[in-house]
Amino acid sequence: MMNLALQFVLAMFATCGFCIIFRVPVKKIIWCMIIGGFGWIAYQIGLFYGNSPAVSCFFGSCVVGVLSNLASKFIKEASTIFIIPSIICLVPGSNIYYTMESLIHEETGQFASHVTTTLLMAGMIAAGLLITGSIIQMIRSLARRTLKVK
Repeated sequence: MMNLALQFVLAMFATCGFCIIFRVPVKKIIWCMIIGGFGWIAYQIGLFYGNSPAVSCFFGSCVVGVLSNLASKFIKEASTIFIIPSIICLVPGSNIYYTMESLIHEETGQFASHVTTTLLMAGMIAAGLLITGSIIQMIRSLARRTLKVK
């Protein structure tokens, strides 16, 4: 396993590239980079402890979801500005490539394996973002009711 600090920096630069593509405001790019780096580290830690790539994607997307929602609250910006470029590092691009390659070469066993892994990873990314967003909304709602704040 490559040094986690190096992976963190590389994930930050990859996220920065997607921030530029998606035209994230300049003052928000550093926050997206940090969130993307931590999401990738959570993914790598999940893999290190023997989890499947799909479960590791879930952990990574949960970290991205929580950090993005926290950043949106403190910076007063929509959380999607932080989520979209930060989650790109977790997208199973190589798995999609290998899925198509095995489909073209008519290797049905490998195709089934790759397509299953790819769909599970994509589903886990969506589930992680959905679950963290829902939990944070519930916490905010309970806090408003308890403190009676509008």
